Amino acid sequence: MNQFLVPQFIDVEDKIIGPITTRQFVELLAMGLFDFIAYSLADFSLFLFIAIINLAFFGTLAFFRVNGQPFHFFILNIIQTFKKPKLRVWRKVVTTQELNEAIKEVKAEIKPVLERKTITSSRLGELALIADTGGAYQGEK
Repeated sequence: MNQFLVPQFIDVEDKIIGPITTRQFVELLAMGLFDFIAYSLADFSLFLFIAIINLAFFGTLAFFRVNGQPFHFFILNIIQTFKKPKLRVWRKVVTTQELNEAIKEVKAEIKPVLERKTITSSRLGELALIADTGGAYQGEK
């Protein structure tokens, strides 16, 4: 029988340059592109301000992890949480037809209970005798 290698640690991202993964490398390339555009369009002091903000944002996005997950998953979870309502209330509107059907069902269940025959003392004694004898006495028919 042939033996095959089973991939291990499939949830770990591949490293391409030292400890940097592909996702981190792409994010750092995006930061470099924004910095290049800022350098081309702004004067040097504004460029430094934009570069520092970009470094903080993209550095956090690339390298910071919250509960073992990348930071962008954390941001997406926060956005989804704020989009959902805080309180969920179920207000079902019952139509007259549904109410009438429910009443009919309840009446159908109650009717057999009300139609039970009352047990007389002689019948009760006979049932006690059947129970005491373990079913040997069958009762009068």
